[in-house]
Amino acid sequence: MIYLDNSATTYPKPQSVINAVGEAFSKFGANPGRSGHSFSIKTAIRVAEVREKIASFFNAESPENVIFTSGSTEALNLAILGSVKKGGHIICTSNDHNSALRPIFELEKQGLVEVSVASPKSDDKLRLSDIMPLVKENTYLICTNHISNVDGMETDISEIGRYAYKNGILFLVDSAQSAGHKQIDMLKQHIDFLAVAGHKGLYGPMGVGALVVSSKVALRPIKFGGTGTFSQNLTQPLDIPEGFESGTLPVPNILGLGAGVDFAIINQQKICQKLDDYTTYLNYQLNEIPGVKVYTHPDNANGVIAFNVGEMPSTEVSDFLDEKFGIMVRSGLHCAPLKHKHLGTIDQGVVRASISYFTTYSEIQKFLRAISILAKNDKI
Repeated sequence: MIYLDNSATTYPKPQSVINAVGEAFSKFGANPGRSGHSFSIKTAIRVAEVREKIASFFNAESPENVIFTSGSTEALNLAILGSVKKGGHIICTSNDHNSALRPIFELEKQGLVEVSVASPKSDDKLRLSDIMPLVKENTYLICTNHISNVDGMETDISEIGRYAYKNGILFLVDSAQSAGHKQIDMLKQHIDFLAVAGHKGLYGPMGVGALVVSSKVALRPIKFGGTGTFSQNLTQPLDIPEGFESGTLPVPNILGLGAGVDFAIINQQKICQKLDDYTTYLNYQLNEIPGVKVYTHPDNANGVIAFNVGEMPSTEVSDFLDEKFGIMVRSGLHCAPLKHKHLGTIDQGVVRASISYFTTYSEIQKFLRAISILAKNDKI
C-alpha cells in the first residue's frame, strides 16, 4: 500500500505515539481532575504536561489557554459559536473547510450575524488585500485556514493578524493542515483562536485536538456538563480550560498527542524539507504529463497537490489508483465547496495527493508512473 492521504490523517503514526497511547492505559488510567486520589492526580499531571507542550509549541500566553477538544471541528465550532456577537459581521474565506463554514453560515441563517466571503485574487496566496475590502464597522471576527486542505494554498496569517489586532477584530486560524508543518506563533501573529487537529501534521491519534485562545477572548461554552469545578452550581462555569472541557478527557489520545508534538518538534526541519521537496517535484512532474491539470500553485509546497486527469471524474481516478496500484489518495470536494466553486471544479472535484514525514521517493515515483499510465488511456 502507498498512502498519500495524509491531509485526511497522517499514516503511519510514529512508534512514540503508539507507545504513549498504550502507556495511558497501563499507567495513567484514572480520570484526571475528577478525583483527589494519587492515581487521578498523577494522570492529571501528565495531561497538564501536554497542555504545556502545546502552549509552548504555538507560543500561547499560558497552558491554561489550551482547551482540549475532539478535533479541529469542535475547536472551530467552539470559537465561532462561543464568541458570536449578535448583529456583528464575520469574514471567512473561500479556502475554508465546512468545519468553519457551516457554523458561520448557521449563525447567518439564524439572523445573528452577517457574513462575507473573501476569495484570493491571485493563484498563489490569500492576502490581507483580499480581506480588507470586506471589513465593516461591525466586523468582529476574521476566520481563515492557514493552508487549504484542497490545493495547499497558504494564507498570509501574519499580515492579516497584524491588521486584525490593530483594528480590534478577533482572528481565528484553522491550522488543521499547517500545525506541525509550518511555524505558528500566536503572540507574534496576533492569533486569538487557533484550531488544532491532533491527527494530521502533529502525528497524534484521531479524536483529539485543541482550541488555543488568547486571554482577551470572552468565550462562552457550547457544551455543558461536569467539569470537576464549581460542582455545587447548576450553571456552567466559565473558567478556562475546565469550563470548556465537560466530560471525561480522552487521556490516551491526549498523551498520544503529546508524543506527536514531540515528534514534530524533533523532526520539524526534516518534515518541512520533505514536504517542500516532494510537493515541488510532484507539481513539476504532474505538469509534464499530457492531459493532467494541476491546481496547486508551484510556490505552495505545503505537502498537498490537487489535480485532475482530463475530464475524468476525480472519484474514478482515485478508484483506479486504489484498485490497480494500491495507492491511496482523496478525491471529490474535500468538504470545501467554496474552494471548488473558486477553482471551477464543483462538478468534477479534484484528486488530492498529500505527503507526510513517512512518504518515500520510491512511493512518489510509483504514483507518477500510475498517473502516466492512466493519462494515456481514454477510459479506465
